[in-house]
Amino acid sequence: MGLKLRNPVIVASSGLTGTLENVKAAAAHGAGAVVLKSLFEEQIQLESGFSEAANAQDYYYAQAEDYIREYTRGNALSAYLDLVRQCKDSVDIPVIASINCVTSGEWTAFAAEIERAGADGLEINIFVLPSDPCRSGAENEQVYVDVLETVSRSVRIPVAAKISSYFSSLAGEAVKLSGTGIGGLVLFNRFFSPDFDIETFDVTASGVFSSPADLYHSLRWIAILSGRVKCDLAASTGVHDGNALIKQLLAGARAVEIASVLYRKGLGEIRNMVSELEQYMERHMFSSVGELVGKMSMARAGNPAVYERVQFMKFFGGIH
Repeated sequence: MGLKLRNPVIVASSGLTGTLENVKAAAAHGAGAVVLKSLFEEQIQLESGFSEAANAQDYYYAQAEDYIREYTRGNALSAYLDLVRQCKDSVDIPVIASINCVTSGEWTAFAAEIERAGADGLEINIFVLPSDPCRSGAENEQVYVDVLETVSRSVRIPVAAKISSYFSSLAGEAVKLSGTGIGGLVLFNRFFSPDFDIETFDVTASGVFSSPADLYHSLRWIAILSGRVKCDLAASTGVHDGNALIKQLLAGARAVEIASVLYRKGLGEIRNMVSELEQYMERHMFSSVGELVGKMSMARAGNPAVYERVQFMKFFGGIH
């Protein structure tokens, strides 16, 4: 994204980056950058809806609805902008804001305000669940292009898009998105996964945190896309130790985003991962992180077909 980091470990957007105290702690523990907890347009709309419901039930005034919506939105945005300013004044590492919106108009409005607040960059957490049988894949995917082009033109700070792998042609879409003016693609998003309580018949959350096994999905795609897209790549999900960090750099990521491991083991894991990276670089005589990036990508592989293999014949063919 054009940002200079002291190391490639970024604390991902999460509850860990939702307060000034936590951001200062992440910086003190050696993070290269932080992505602030996302500003969710959907949450603002939900809170606004609750307020409007109370207005309708208790003291209905039709003209009050617009005021309630604007007040709720403005209050949430104001608090978020205060967080951006406070973090910028308190830490000496890049502070990247994050927005998660559900309508096309709010993306640019939020982005402009965040830029004025002083954020070093902006991560757009964007996802269209392909669950509507009446919408084609092309229609869903065009939403991403439209949003990213609009936001990239509306601000001067670098923009990254955090996306999922839910595309009919992931490689093709990644190349297309990288041409919208963004400075980075983050692979991949983690989503709410529903589970069932079979006794109470409630829908509950499942798999909130990533596991080390989640590394390999993004590792494959970072390696495949490295050198093919027109922007930087960052890896997310499944990076739980220094070895995983090193693997993603070798695949082609210029940075990694971590959260789950910090929830489980604490912010001290940042220093542990950076230390493992430094020891690895010394052992293999790398003088800079840039020398690692993409060394094992598909573009530089002696046998690139290995990255496109999807079956287990070689490993499990003899098991009965």
